[in-house]
Amino acid sequence: MKFILPLIIITLFTVSCKKDVSSEEYNLKASDPKLFHETATHLTDVIIHDIFKPPVASRIYGYSFIAAYEALVPGYPEYQSLGGQLMKFKGAPRPDTSLAYCYPLASIKAFTSVARTLTFSGNMWDDYEKGLFEKYKKMGIPEDVYERSMAYGDTVAKHVMAYASKDHYKEIRGYRYTVTNAPGTWVPTPPAYADACEPMWNTVRPFALDSVTQFRCPPPAPYDLAKNSKFMALSMEVYNIGKNLTEEQKATAYFWDDNPFVTNVVGHAMFASKKMTPPGHWLAIIRTLALDKKLDLVKSTEAYTLGALSLYDGFLSCWDEKYRSVRIRPETVINNNWDPNWRPFLETPAFPEYVSGHSTISAACGVVLEHLIGKNVAFTDSTEKKYGHGVKSFKSLEDAYWDASISRVYGGIHYRDGVEEGTHLGKKIGENVWQKVITRKDRNTIAAK
Repeated sequence: MKFILPLIIITLFTVSCKKDVSSEEYNLKASDPKLFHETATHLTDVIIHDIFKPPVASRIYGYSFIAAYEALVPGYPEYQSLGGQLMKFKGAPRPDTSLAYCYPLASIKAFTSVARTLTFSGNMWDDYEKGLFEKYKKMGIPEDVYERSMAYGDTVAKHVMAYASKDHYKEIRGYRYTVTNAPGTWVPTPPAYADACEPMWNTVRPFALDSVTQFRCPPPAPYDLAKNSKFMALSMEVYNIGKNLTEEQKATAYFWDDNPFVTNVVGHAMFASKKMTPPGHWLAIIRTLALDKKLDLVKSTEAYTLGALSLYDGFLSCWDEKYRSVRIRPETVINNNWDPNWRPFLETPAFPEYVSGHSTISAACGVVLEHLIGKNVAFTDSTEKKYGHGVKSFKSLEDAYWDASISRVYGGIHYRDGVEEGTHLGKKIGENVWQKVITRKDRNTIAAK
């Protein structure tokens, strides 16, 4: 009998150790950021397929990444919830700490649940999710932990969707803008002459902004066709650049085009091509940087989330200015006043000119990433090659967001002051996100300075 008791104790200890090792093994496998990067890219593929407009795409990304972050951070004590930091957002329900969870699994479940809900093509998620979660099952996650983690991910997703349901998005569906035809104001442009995109977007709730008017741009140069006016100088610059585009300028314009619905006219036929959205492009850049810097899962999720918040707030602030100034596009000015045959290199988007959305959101996201990853980080952006955008290298994030900005002048769709003021606006929005949304309890732990 005296030999049996020690044997039982040794056996129990051995089993306990094996459980701990098993837990470490499956959590280590689940914490590999590869599957999360792939799933973030899949969301972009769905957004492209469903042809969401850029502001709406930023909303989908924002809530999806908030859900992923909120479901992940309970497993990382050095990180904290976004509850109380985003406008009217209460932190997600906390898990039962007496039970075991696989938080990476919960995170990706929360992400896919929100992403599926906010997009149209459920069939694109069916097979993808089946294969995705089968990979987690093969990691050796115990059945009870697997089911508990999936349930927690769903709980977080429902919490985030309840938050999203009150942001005033649904109330502005179907609203149509009435063109005034006042001199110098925006009117639909060829070839599609599409209705104005999201004219009430500035009524949607922000994330980190106090209000959409927190940062205001200076008024644009007044509409004036006098030969020596500032407005005429801006218009002539776009016209002359467009007539003498270099191959490098064409490549830059096309690289950052990111028009989700490009209209093609061949004879009497008109058809559209689907492409990347501007927020999708910058989230692809985040993936590139995360892989280059070998960021782990929680740091990658942090980067995606803060980036998505800045993109969303950037669109809100920019769209507020667009429909306040309602400034006319270069194409309309040039065609109506001195060259009816001139066409911009890129298709003119269906909304007012001032300020540039590309410039605003690129700088907003770029500034946040500078804080997270570093100011002088060189990278090569090849993530959109499959969408026909090619490959381009940058010496820094600032280099990239200013390149995105000037590309709109090369494309013939913005005046210079529209892109420059948009960039200045975006930098303020990025700084605001960084100052207000604290992900790590001690930011001194951030290695990159």
